[in-house]
Amino acid sequence: MSYRARGIVPHVVLIIYVIVVLYPLFFVVNASLKNNSEITTNPWGFPHEFYFENYTNALSNSLFGRYFFNSLYISITATVATLLLSTAIAFAITRMKFPTYGKWVYGFLLISLLIPPASLLIPLYIMVKDIGLYNTPLALIIPYTAFGIPLTVFVIAAFLKSIPRELEEAGVVDGLSIYGILGKIVIPLTMPTLVTVFILNFINHWNEFILANLFLSTQQLRTLPVAIVAFADQFNMNYGALTASITISIVPVIIIYAILQKKIIEGVAAGSIKG
Repeated sequence: MSYRARGIVPHVVLIIYVIVVLYPLFFVVNASLKNNSEITTNPWGFPHEFYFENYTNALSNSLFGRYFFNSLYISITATVATLLLSTAIAFAITRMKFPTYGKWVYGFLLISLLIPPASLLIPLYIMVKDIGLYNTPLALIIPYTAFGIPLTVFVIAAFLKSIPRELEEAGVVDGLSIYGILGKIVIPLTMPTLVTVFILNFINHWNEFILANLFLSTQQLRTLPVAIVAFADQFNMNYGALTASITISIVPVIIIYAILQKKIIEGVAAGSIKG
């Protein structure tokens, strides 16, 4: 195989991969612009006429805005809590001197990555009921935060190990406290990594369905993924309105990624260089 041919193969593979990844998104957006009859008779083609009433039907649901706000509030709160706790834990593990306990804590966090969340549903449900958090936002915020901490700590700790200790020693000389070092030196340097794990956690929380369906029974507290399923039943499988509501639910993730993509690229590049 010639050098030119070897250079084309990776591009072909990447193009195929992009098509496979983006096609489901294209299918949903494309279907949201058709009426129900056209979706069933022409599912793969472009719409003959744009049918925006699907979005009107989706947004006309009096509780749709409430569902959207619930998902946004729970996802952002849980993600911010995950980042704050994970940054503090990672800093303590990599910088503070408690060799025995630090290794145990780090080991337990790594082991927890091997535990499938589905195996914890029953004990977690009993715990949430017993402490009186069932059918409240905290019933999701606390588990989301807990499930997100291990991987986030692992990523942040790996990055912190690459930061020279001399920077923190210089901060101590300048009179910074431990919180000053964390806020003025560590967090600014790890910002690209923090943004990357923010996106990962936010997407996981935004799309999560099982816990949200299990722990929230009141209609006003539903998150968007749970509401979309009920929305499909409410409209007797109105596929146009269903795909329109799914399209609307994708918008916040795309907006957040578009705003933070520069930091995400910096974080990936920094990790590849320093790792």
